[in-house]
Amino acid sequence: MSSYEARLQALREQLKADRLDGFVVPLTDEHMSEYVGSYAQRLAWLTGFQGSAGSAVVLPEEAAIFTDGRYTLQVRDQVDGRHWSYQSVPETSVADWLKAHAPDGARIGYDPWLHTRDWVARARQALADRGAELVAVERNPIDRVWADRPEPSKARLVAHPDEFAGKSSAAKRQEMADWLKAQQADAAVLSALDSIAWTFNVRGQDVEHTPVALSFALVHQDGTADLFVASEKLGDDVRQHLGNGVRLHERHAFEPHLRSMAGKTVVADPERAVAAIFEALTGAGARVVARRDPAVLPKAIKNGTEIAGHHAAQARDGAALTRFLHWLFVEAPKGGVDELSAVERLQAFRQACGDLRDTSFDTISGAGPNGAIVHYRVSEETNRPLEMDSLYLVDSGGQYPDGTTDVTRTVAIGTPTAEMKDRFTRVLKGHIAIATALFPAGTRGSQLDTLARQYLWQAGLDYAHGTGHGVGSYLAVHEGPQRISPVGSSQSGGDEPLQAGMILSNEPGYYKTGEYGIRIENLVLVAARDVTGAEKPVLGFETLTWAPIDRNLIDRGLLSAEERAWVDAYHRRTLEIVGPQLDGEALEWARGACAPL
Repeated sequence: MSSYEARLQALREQLKADRLDGFVVPLTDEHMSEYVGSYAQRLAWLTGFQGSAGSAVVLPEEAAIFTDGRYTLQVRDQVDGRHWSYQSVPETSVADWLKAHAPDGARIGYDPWLHTRDWVARARQALADRGAELVAVERNPIDRVWADRPEPSKARLVAHPDEFAGKSSAAKRQEMADWLKAQQADAAVLSALDSIAWTFNVRGQDVEHTPVALSFALVHQDGTADLFVASEKLGDDVRQHLGNGVRLHERHAFEPHLRSMAGKTVVADPERAVAAIFEALTGAGARVVARRDPAVLPKAIKNGTEIAGHHAAQARDGAALTRFLHWLFVEAPKGGVDELSAVERLQAFRQACGDLRDTSFDTISGAGPNGAIVHYRVSEETNRPLEMDSLYLVDSGGQYPDGTTDVTRTVAIGTPTAEMKDRFTRVLKGHIAIATALFPAGTRGSQLDTLARQYLWQAGLDYAHGTGHGVGSYLAVHEGPQRISPVGSSQSGGDEPLQAGMILSNEPGYYKTGEYGIRIENLVLVAARDVTGAEKPVLGFETLTWAPIDRNLIDRGLLSAEERAWVDAYHRRTLEIVGPQLDGEALEWARGACAPL
């Protein structure tokens, strides 16, 4: 089935054979992951959509694909509008669309290992209002027609040493055990892959860009745990690292094991554990308590060792990016540089800085109008040259054993227009507003989001993504629960109180469809601040990312004296951190790029 039209038709034939009138296709795996292994890329196989978030519904006579504002342009480029209607989230949800479009009395299938319990309840109610039924399938119908579907990764786990983790797995499990006692629960399910990696101080290679291993776990009130992972992925070193307090089982034994939990009180996370886990526990006679996965918050609040590791990783990564920006300054005006060659050169600079294990996501390398596609992914078909008098946006990051990086720079190739400088400076002002914000303990990311947008709003402008996401420690580049985003947006979650030790991105932007995109992104650490006369604890942000911001794009007249001082101080500190790692022409260029405004 070489064409997506043929794949859609094959799925419809399979649904008919399964006595189903439709099927829901989310972009996730059994762990509710954002980035998934190739074996779980069902949405991409069916539709051609290459984004990192979306879902689809297939009915006998129509089909719809659902994406948020980050992918408005991309989905239209990649998914054939003759066969799929484009639906925008959160304006439209899958449940609402089914309520309006499912045939009366229809049987709509879903895979209970790919949806949360709450989603199932909402979809079931929406269909009931239509006189239709939501039906759990035993085997995903896409898997039946996807003849060359890849096998799950067989890569081995590796131990993540305490010198990077800052706390032993035994200590983490004991803290969870104490929490379980307070909850009067016997065990907690861990199904999110980064939670398992963090809890057991292991890393893997099963998901591109995120160093995790396909697994499930149960942590018990006595501090012991059951870890469900393919035995072929475990070497003697990892078995020894895990120790006697961790009982090992095959991954496929997880569901049967849940069915043996009769009479137990088990905590399961309604956001991260799929519906099938709740159903297995409930069916076994366990008492299920819906609580957040106990690894989520301590994983988000970095300890001193993890913070020190981030500083070290960011310093190396900043030097690599600065070398790349110097190379771009020299080579792009000559012609011959395109989006793909820029990605290759940036990757080479990162590899040369030492200890790079992977990129933290597919590098977004957007020249001219491609920069306006928020989550653009360059390919041979879309590759554009970097042209004079245009903007180039590069959003990239690295995975290092001591930290995860994520940074965006927007660069003028040649001479920018007055409008480009105006938009860039408004984005910069919003970036500075976040970087310098002071706020009382208990403040949520949603309360800070408007600080980044205010200068764009003044000109009637905005951007269709959150301002900041959490970042892991050699783990997921998008890590919850903290965010800086409007509550109720497609990237909601900005209602988590920010706490010292959390790491987030600071990345306001502006995108002019068909012309250019602008984003300025650094990572920041939430830290305590001393404020004279403060009546409650005060927090602020410490910048972690160090690389030049393009001075040629700054309209100095739009900056206040305080904002100009921030830019100068930022560049002075950048030169202090990355300068000793540079030499020759790169160092001379960096001195000019970091000169005072």
